[in-house]
Amino acid sequence: MKEKFKKYLPLLIGKQLQLLFFFNPKKAIHKAYILFCTPRKGKVLPEQEYFLEEAEDEVVVVDDTYIQTYRWSNLGETILMVHGWESNTHRWKTLILKLQEEGYNVVAFDAPAHGNSSGKLLNVPLYTECLQKIIELYRPNHILGHSVGGMTTIFQQYLYPDQEIEKLIVLAPPSELSRIMQDYQKILRLSSKFMTALNQYFKDKHGYYFEEFSASDFAKSLKAPGLLIHDINDQIAPYTEAQSINKNWNGVQFISTEDFGHSLFFDEVDTMIIDFLKA
Repeated sequence: MKEKFKKYLPLLIGKQLQLLFFFNPKKAIHKAYILFCTPRKGKVLPEQEYFLEEAEDEVVVVDDTYIQTYRWSNLGETILMVHGWESNTHRWKTLILKLQEEGYNVVAFDAPAHGNSSGKLLNVPLYTECLQKIIELYRPNHILGHSVGGMTTIFQQYLYPDQEIEKLIVLAPPSELSRIMQDYQKILRLSSKFMTALNQYFKDKHGYYFEEFSASDFAKSLKAPGLLIHDINDQIAPYTEAQSINKNWNGVQFISTEDFGHSLFFDEVDTMIIDFLKA
């Protein structure tokens, strides 16, 4: 019964939003936007706390959100790590330990509504604002982003091109917001009229229509050399979107994996990252 309820819950939510849209369009669109930006998980689990407590921590305030940062100090170059949706800094544990052995100074932070940071919502524009604040504070040599964190890294570099970032590493990034929103529409079975209104809401709020918010388009302006790693069979972020990013990013090294999944939690991937940083 519980699994059956979970299966039909999105349809129920969609019907509620459509009904509300009939009576109060503005309220319905706002609710749909909030729902889209609300993660269901990503907070620090008890078994993750020990590793994170070993780091030097500092809380950075971005607007009214408290962003938890972590630093594993060393004498080498600084690499800043940006996790994905419904994740937190702990996802980097294995790689952080390897980078420490190589002498790198590692900085990471929990996104709004994730890990030990405050807030209830996350989207790429908000994440980008936080990333920019962390860059200004820690002045990293390199940035590494996974999934939505990778999309955020590309968007941040598009908005702030003169940051003297030496190398960018992007793992399994989604590219097209229009495709993501099409999936959202299908899950909730929202009408075309509803989505048109939601598209305008996003434009008014963030300055972009869905079809204009494209990591592959933003990648055209990237100046730093990059490493892009994506699995051919990624079920979360389509491989074709990484291909589009690769096509538009001048100076990127594109590596395809097979059956490494979306998370890319493999020693081979860690080796690719470290080799790229050391080259």
